[in-house]
Parts: sequence; structure tokens; C-alpha cells
Amino acid sequence: MDDDYETVLPRLKPFVNNRLLALERCPDGMRGECFFQKEAPTTLPNGTRTKLIHHQSHAVHYVVGGSLETQIALVNLGCIAVHVWQSCADHPHQPDWLVFDLDPSSGKFSDAAKAGHLVKAGLDALGVASFPKTSGSRGLRVFLPIRIGPDYDEVLSLAEEFGRRLAAAHPDALTVEQRIKFRADRVYLDPFRNVFGATVVAPYSVRWLDKAPFSRPLRWADVEPSVIPSSFNLGNCEKCLAGPEPWHEFFDSRQSLTEAAKGPSRI
Repeated sequence: MDDDYETVLPRLKPFVNNRLLALERCPDGMRGECFFQKEAPTTLPNGTRTKLIHHQSHAVHYVVGGSLETQIALVNLGCIAVHVWQSCADHPHQPDWLVFDLDPSSGKFSDAAKAGHLVKAGLDALGVASFPKTSGSRGLRVFLPIRIGPDYDEVLSLAEEFGRRLAAAHPDALTVEQRIKFRADRVYLDPFRNVFGATVVAPYSVRWLDKAPFSRPLRWADVEPSVIPSSFNLGNCEKCLAGPEPWHEFFDSRQSLTEAAKGPSRI
């Protein structure tokens, strides 16, 4: 897998560079058990960059991503997926993107894809640029690049308000109900990736799943119910990486969350 991440790093790096990581370690490989670890392992090579973050009851030295050496060292420790914060090491309390996690109760990506276009339409109504990617499994993640400023509480508040209004506008398709038994067949619009310390699988990360799929960025035009997320995997990663970056405008599209917060009533 070292060679695979070396191949994909040019696409992966912008989304992990200077960003805090949580480690999902799978010492026995794709078919073994995995566990999460936040504290940087003491066995990492000398010079591996870390950042001390104080939580309410404890402090953690997080690994900071971005270098090939760090990525390969993590792979050698059994880290298959790359889980990143929504903020960078330089401003850990201020996210620079907002994430909506679309989780289909049916287990079908086709439902997530349909819901994704409802989310896009709602964000378009606010004049907000958004970027979709597969989770690598059944879900869809929608990213909004934002200007640094608001803290996690403010970002979460906007995500929750948007989700409530959008679910109210499409009650048969979307829900913000956290309790699974009350979701029926609707797609859960999860805002809670936007919490201090929460993570999301990075674009171009490999997942610990059958066929080793990538979490692949898409253009909105390519978010179709017929998409099979596992078709983007380690076996054809070079083919998947051919062509232009679907999110080539992502980092040039940072937008004011303050302005977006004025608009949920327009949904």
C-alpha cells in the first residue's frame, strides 16, 4: 500500500497538508480488526510533525499530515484510511471547511446521490459553492470550503439550521433524526462532523472495506444514482486519477459563513 499512497499523494496532499489526523489502525490488514488512536504513536520516525491539542479533560498530541514520509510511516503502522479534522494545525478551533454527511437508511448510494442534489439545490439558493465526494461506502459527503473565522460551534449551528430547514422542505427524502429507528427510508443529513475533534475521511483516502475503495471527489454532474462507489479502488487507482482534478476550484472557493448564515430562510 506504500506505493499506492505514493501514487495518490499529489491528489491527497492538499486535503491532509497541515491538518490534524486521527489514526484508524488495522495491524492485520484489510481483513483484520481495526481500532482508533488519537495520540501520536511513539514509534513514528523522528521529526514527524505533531500538534498538542487541549480538550476539556485531556490533551492529545495529534499527527499532522502532509508529507510522504509521514503517510508511509502511518501505512506501516496499519493505517489504511486517512481521517482528518475540519481545521488545520495553525487554527485548530476554526474550521476551513464544513461537511454534510449524507447517510442513506436504505444502504443504497443511489438514495444518497438523489439527496445530494437536494442539498446542492439548497446550497445554490444560498449562493454557496459545494463539492461532493463518495464516502467510499454507501454515503455521500458534501464539502463547503469556508473562510477561516467562525469557530466549531458557529459552523455546527449553521449546519444544523440548514439541515432542519432542508429536511422540512423535503420530509419524504431527508431527515435530521438522530435515532435510526425513526428515519424510515430517508437519508440522514448529519451535521455532526462539524464538532471540535470530529474527523472525516479525506478525499482520495483508501477505506477499510471490500475491494479497498477510495473516497473519491466528484463533479456534481457525475453524482448519479448509478454510481458504484467501490468501482473506484486500489485495483484501478491510476485510471481513476487520470484526467483533471474534479475539485480543482475547491481551495479558491472559500466563502463567508457569515453571509451564508443570513440565508437559510430562502430554502
